[in-house]
Amino acid sequence: RIEVITTASKIPREIGPEYVKALNFLGATNVDVLYIEKREQATDPEVIARLKAADVVMFTGGDQLRLTSILGGTPFHDILLDKYHNEEFIYAGTSAGAAAASNTMIYQGSSSEALLKGEVKISSGLGLIDGVIIDTHFVQRGRIGRLFQAVVGNPRVLGIGLGEDTGLLITNNTQMEAIGSGLVILVDGREIKDTNLTKVELGQPISISHLVTHVMSKFDTYNLETHKMHIQSSHYV
Repeated sequence: RIEVITTASKIPREIGPEYVKALNFLGATNVDVLYIEKREQATDPEVIARLKAADVVMFTGGDQLRLTSILGGTPFHDILLDKYHNEEFIYAGTSAGAAAASNTMIYQGSSSEALLKGEVKISSGLGLIDGVIIDTHFVQRGRIGRLFQAVVGNPRVLGIGLGEDTGLLITNNTQMEAIGSGLVILVDGREIKDTNLTKVELGQPISISHLVTHVMSKFDTYNLETHKMHIQSSHYV
C-alpha cells in the first residue's frame, strides 16, 4: 500500500494524481494520495488510519519547511517515526521530501553565495535519519557550497548531495546504495583541519582546510557506521 504525501507542494491537487499515474506506470496499483494541507488534518482519524495501513509513503517535492511546519510534532509525525524505526516500512522522498528526511535540514540558501557565512539556513527535519544532511538538485543547481557550509558548522554530520535522476537506498539507517543514472556527492567534515568560520563576519567568505568528499555512482555503497565507501566497479579490484 503506497500513500503519496503532497504536503510540501503549493499545488497538491494537481501533482498528486501525476504521482499516482507514474507509480501505476511502474506497476504499482495500490496507490492513493493523502492530502494534508493543515496541521489539524495530521490528527484526523482517517488520515492516521491510512498511514498506519501504509507500507510505503512517498513525499513529493515543494518546500521542505512547509512539510516540517505542517507535520512536525503531530500524531502523524509520531506514527511515521514509529513505523520507520519499528516496522517493515519505506519512506521515499523526492526533492523537499528527501531533504526533510534527516534530523538536520537545509531549507534555504543561494547556490551562488553559499560559501558566504550565514547564507545557508538550517532547521530541524522530520528526524528519520540522524547524522546526515541532505541537499537535492545538487549537480544541476550547483549546490555543493551549501553542503560545505552546513558540514563545516557541524562536522559530525555527513553531507549528502543528490543529483538529478539519482537517489540513495538507505537500509536500517546504516548502509547507503546509490541508485539511478547520476551522481551522489558525500561531504565528510570529520577530518577538517582548520576554518575561519567563527572569525569572519556574516556575509564574508568561508575557508575550509581538508574537507573530504566522495562521489558515488550506481551500485556504490557507503556505510554510515564505519564511514567506508565501496566502489562497485573499482579500478583496483
